[in-house]
Amino acid sequence: MERDLRGLCHPVPVLRLQSPGRRPARHARSAPAGTAVIVRPAKIEDIQALAAIAERSYRAAFADILEEDVLASRSVSYFEERFAAAWERMLVALSGQTPLGFLLMTDGHIDMLFMDPDAGGQGGGALLLQRAETLGAKSLECFRDNHGARRFYERHGWRVEREYEREFAGCSRSFVLYEKS
Repeated sequence: MERDLRGLCHPVPVLRLQSPGRRPARHARSAPAGTAVIVRPAKIEDIQALAAIAERSYRAAFADILEEDVLASRSVSYFEERFAAAWERMLVALSGQTPLGFLLMTDGHIDMLFMDPDAGGQGGGALLLQRAETLGAKSLECFRDNHGARRFYERHGWRVEREYEREFAGCSRSFVLYEKS
């Protein structure tokens, strides 16, 4: 049974403070220090922005894992089509009105968690993961060689349940299943 996340979440603001002695982020899409990052259910009008984030993030995260033709096939239009059927199961992290990333969940399994590569370090990924956990997220899968994602999940208390091979984009790939109780 799929859960419609729209009625289950309320935006939770988080104040991002600038550390003393740390220079402000210079990312094109990052928000100034002190800007609240919130998580809310996705809206249908978010699809285009989230698809663009997915495409950029996919390329950044999987450039050393997947072949170029696979990366190229995951275009903005590919993600728009996928999200059109799934937006009610998505959460969005925003700074002001700017989407920073998103999470897609089905029946307690996190299908995707992507942050805009230019929006790192603002806490949006942690907030998305935390919100998904409160909504019953118990499992997620990631590429075995996606070391950055693995460190992130493990830092947030997720534990490896098993490693395995499965078909993805026409080839056998190595994956890790994470669980959290």
